Amino acid sequence: MNVDEILKQVPVDDIAKRFGVSPEVARQAVHEGGATLLGGLAKNAESGEGSAAIEKALNRHGGFAGASSVDDVDQADGEKIVTHVFGERKGEVAEKLNQSEKTAGGIDFGKLLPILAPIIMGILANKSKGSSGGGLGDILGGLLGGDRSSGGSSGGGLGGGLGDILGGLFGGRK
Repeated sequence: MNVDEILKQVPVDDIAKRFGVSPEVARQAVHEGGATLLGGLAKNAESGEGSAAIEKALNRHGGFAGASSVDDVDQADGEKIVTHVFGERKGEVAEKLNQSEKTAGGIDFGKLLPILAPIIMGILANKSKGSSGGGLGDILGGLLGGDRSSGGSSGGGLGGGLGDILGGLFGGRK
């Protein structure tokens, strides 16, 4: 799976209208916000407890077939997902995305992440059902860009400037 598959299931034009930005700006924001959510999920999946919690949440989000408008998304559920993924640092994550030169200007990520979270969970839930073998870690790894040993960024993944945004959040600080 790559970023194009995620973008197909996200109502980018509706997000652009909702936030008063161009579709290109909305697409970039969805890309960066999606990458950040996936990175947070991948970090949480590193622990047995976190992985089990994600698997449980995925069971509730299966069968998602995309959203045609922002109104189709359960934003209250999205807020809960964002809180579970980033914990007390969710505001800090949104603020870093808002301030990053790599992310599109004009979008409040504090409002966008709860829209993206249920969509991404639905995509992951559907992907994990069809997955044989590697499980959650492999699916998240593939979405984030897969093999990092090549030294460059891989084409279809979401990795982008994710390290810049998440580095300090999940790095040495506790």
